[in-house]
Amino acid sequence: MENMNLPDGWQYYDLGELLSYEQPTKYIVESTDYRDDYETPVLTAGKTFVIGHTNETKGIYTSLPAIIFDDFTTASQYVNFKFKVKSSAMKILKTNENVAVIKFLYYMMQIIDCEHSTHKRYWIQTYSKYKIPLPPLSMQEHIVSKIDELFSEIDKGAEALRKTKEQLKIYRQAVLKEAFEGVINDARIPSLRIKDTCNEVKVGIVIKPAQYYTDSRGVKAFRSANVREFLVNDIDWVYLTPEGHQKNKKSEVHSGDVLIVRSGYPGTACVVSSKFDGCNAIDILIAVPNTKLVTPEYLCAFTNSPFGKKLVREKKRGVAQSHLNVGGYSDIHISIPPLGLQSEIVMKIEKKLSDCEYLERTVNQAIIMAERLKQSILKKAFEGKLL
Repeated sequence: MENMNLPDGWQYYDLGELLSYEQPTKYIVESTDYRDDYETPVLTAGKTFVIGHTNETKGIYTSLPAIIFDDFTTASQYVNFKFKVKSSAMKILKTNENVAVIKFLYYMMQIIDCEHSTHKRYWIQTYSKYKIPLPPLSMQEHIVSKIDELFSEIDKGAEALRKTKEQLKIYRQAVLKEAFEGVINDARIPSLRIKDTCNEVKVGIVIKPAQYYTDSRGVKAFRSANVREFLVNDIDWVYLTPEGHQKNKKSEVHSGDVLIVRSGYPGTACVVSSKFDGCNAIDILIAVPNTKLVTPEYLCAFTNSPFGKKLVREKKRGVAQSHLNVGGYSDIHISIPPLGLQSEIVMKIEKKLSDCEYLERTVNQAIIMAERLKQSILKKAFEGKLL
């Protein structure tokens, strides 16, 4: 940014010359008993931003507007409402409005590419030393106004896309509900416990799995993050040493096994494909279907359906964080039509959901493009090309 040719009237400053910081200690929330009807938002500087609302009346930050800056990740948020903060892992930034418009500086910070892989505090040693181009005050105000206007239009489009994603979720559940209603309400079709339709229902490694972790040359191990409805999320793997994998051979997964999330989004299920045959699993359920009674795809679809999710919710155990255990899932009853009808049901589901998945990919790409467009707008703004 420092090597950029500046328009007339612009000049470089260290970011720390324009923004002073305050530690958030006295604004940290004391209780995490958040409720939607409480008045004061509790903030983080990351994407979550508002993590809840508190009824605490002391230690509320009111000197607005301000920027909150995560000292470890360098994420930032512009804030123009009173707030408390979650932790001390941030700084609250203010500026002299006679020199710089704080929202201009916030927008500028969004295009600073700061390497932050090392776990340390960045503001004082690194981030505040970035040199940024600053135009006259009146031009800052004009640029902010223009950015706000363009971002507002982009945000409207992005919000419409997010609503479309929510509608697609509802559509998926409607497809699954329709697919299983007939067999569930047909008295001629037997209902069996899942454990009676499977050769085995077991759980992945639950006791100190990290002791077996190694680098990407090891054996992939499924976690909840790798299990999505009907598909494997093929990123963010952990790996086990060959010795750790052998020691936990009982939780090895094979093609046709059904994996079920235990906590977070319990009941979310996918089928193991040949690509992941021989991987291991950590703290998720592994159902091994008896294919003479039930196809893996049918068991997976039922588990993901509204009927399956309802039964899973009824079987969850635990107070602090409820989870689904082997016994609970095993005792769920599932309607078992003939294998031919199971395949027919699955084919209808797959056809409808494949169209849905294509549309969702298109929506996701559009949302990504909206964010890229924002970055392009910011880049032009701070090159003096958005006047």
